[in-house]
Amino acid sequence: GKEYPLFKLDTSSESHPFYTGTQKSVDNMGGRVERFRNRFGKTAAKKASAPPERPCAKGSSGHTVLPFLFFSRSPVASLRASPALASVNNPTPAIVAQSAVRPLPRAALLVLCVAYVVAGFVGRTVWKNDDITAFGYMLSLAQGQSSWLNPLILGMPPETDGLLPYWLGASAILAAPAWVSAEMAARIPFAMLLALTLVATWYAVYHLARGPQAQPVAFAFGGEAQPTDYARAMADGGLLALIACLGLAQLSHEVTAYLTQLSCAAMVFYAIAGMPYRTLGPALGLVAGLAGLVLSGAPSVAVLFGLGGAVLCACEPHGDDTAHHRGRAWAVAILLVTGAVALLAWQLGLWRWRLVWPGDGGKEWQSLGRLLLWFTWPAWPLALWTLWRWRHQLASRQLHRHLVLPLWFVGIAVVCALFTVPHDRALLIGLPALATLAAFALPTLRRSVAALIDWFTLLFFTGIALFVWVIWIAMQTGFPAKPAANVAKLAPGFEPSFSVLAFAVAVLATMAWGWLVHWRAGRHRAAIWKSLVLPAGGAALGYLLLMTLWMPLLDFARSYAPQMQKLTALTGQQDCVEVQALTRGQITALQYHGGLQVHLSGDTPVCPWLVTDASRVGTEAAPRAAHWTQVASVNRPADKNDNLLLYRRADLVEPSR
Repeated sequence: GKEYPLFKLDTSSESHPFYTGTQKSVDNMGGRVERFRNRFGKTAAKKASAPPERPCAKGSSGHTVLPFLFFSRSPVASLRASPALASVNNPTPAIVAQSAVRPLPRAALLVLCVAYVVAGFVGRTVWKNDDITAFGYMLSLAQGQSSWLNPLILGMPPETDGLLPYWLGASAILAAPAWVSAEMAARIPFAMLLALTLVATWYAVYHLARGPQAQPVAFAFGGEAQPTDYARAMADGGLLALIACLGLAQLSHEVTAYLTQLSCAAMVFYAIAGMPYRTLGPALGLVAGLAGLVLSGAPSVAVLFGLGGAVLCACEPHGDDTAHHRGRAWAVAILLVTGAVALLAWQLGLWRWRLVWPGDGGKEWQSLGRLLLWFTWPAWPLALWTLWRWRHQLASRQLHRHLVLPLWFVGIAVVCALFTVPHDRALLIGLPALATLAAFALPTLRRSVAALIDWFTLLFFTGIALFVWVIWIAMQTGFPAKPAANVAKLAPGFEPSFSVLAFAVAVLATMAWGWLVHWRAGRHRAAIWKSLVLPAGGAALGYLLLMTLWMPLLDFARSYAPQMQKLTALTGQQDCVEVQALTRGQITALQYHGGLQVHLSGDTPVCPWLVTDASRVGTEAAPRAAHWTQVASVNRPADKNDNLLLYRRADLVEPSR
């Protein structure tokens, strides 16, 4: 007749010796939000219907009872609506673990950069057009034929403004020892400028990635990438993206003002990026970069870069008063330096109106579109991906330095490319900033996108390497016959030569590419920069093979030297020639490759020979028949339309029998 309490217990190992654990169905567990509602939903409803307690009421045990307010909507929605947690629910799209930010091996990165820089500056002659024209003004300054403030070639000023490239080349020619050729000496400072561009880009990406707004999401239990390690890995990716750009290869290896503009733009980009963390380096980079842009013939670009940097430093949000005052001080300093370089440009007369509206209907715009696609490949698709994945940060009221700064530099470069000529040279200055935007796509890339980049790069650059090797073998052996015939047709008179050093370098580069492909095909998924290893390595491989295996052919096709050798064989021992209607590059070629003393043609002949361009005889005054007699037409072997007409003074011509 006695009642005992009933206790319902689950099955456990205490009651059943063969108990194996409770089975749970994953399908019935629901998601995190659903489990939260199931667990606390009834309690929330009960608290919401109960009368509110007085604040800090005393419980029966004497402890203080704090009120906890529940809303009628779900707890998760209440947390999302909280302004204090808005940044938590709208985080950076970068999700990076510490294992993904291991640095690229320094030795491998150094070898890649050295190979890329040296390949285009060593072992070649001066090429036609801009390269030899700039070299001619450097020779004129070094030989004392014109003033350093007004370089001239036979009284003709440069077609592009800017004195800095001519000063650098002439100074290097004067300082070089006698065993170093003038053309090699002139390239040394420009090789250093290209190396400086790579270094400045690395540090610019590093400082931008160190910012709190660029950092990846913090994990709940730790393990996220540390700020410094993350910034270093991102900088490696930015440098690889810059090297991978197809448009950088040729234009960055010429001794022209466009390379100095690129290097100075990279210095300004680094200076503004590093201002929150450094003082001396950014200050020197700012002054040298803005002044260099002005002296390289781009004063308007320098002013726009300076104004954009000043606005960014003044309007960027800061965490404390010290950083706020530092930003304002940098803004004032940038404005002062910008004003000073603008005054310098005015004193030197470098302000020019160069805007040209693209004509020829839609064909010009199509050409510009194609230029943008191939010149900036593969950085532009990654940059677009960055803008898409970071779109919420761009749309926010706060300025995000790692997005706004490179966007400003890229925007200026694109506008200059659209409305100035030559278009590709103007686009060159935006490549460091574009590579920075491409780097910030790396933390957000999906595995399928990274695989697509790897496969396309592998097929593209492997195909290029095979093509270069097949043509080289055809030139050396005559097999395959079809490529050998095509080379003989395009470059008549070319005689291939074999260089042991060039062959060894090409073999090592090809082997390195094979090892790199093997490494990438392995299980190396952690490194954040892995998706840009093949594009950068492939671009360096293709350019290195061209500059070694194809160098004799390129020198023969892109140099005035073969044409000048044929012309000097006709003039004999006479080293004095007059010129009429020749370009600055052709005049320099006569002086440097031909070793001739060149004079402008006048009313009275002073030299036994006269040289003129066949394509310009009909548009300009032809040589007077009473003074000159045509004796030969000398063409450039690789271009049938590039012909020079050689005249001999009429009183020296022997009468025909």
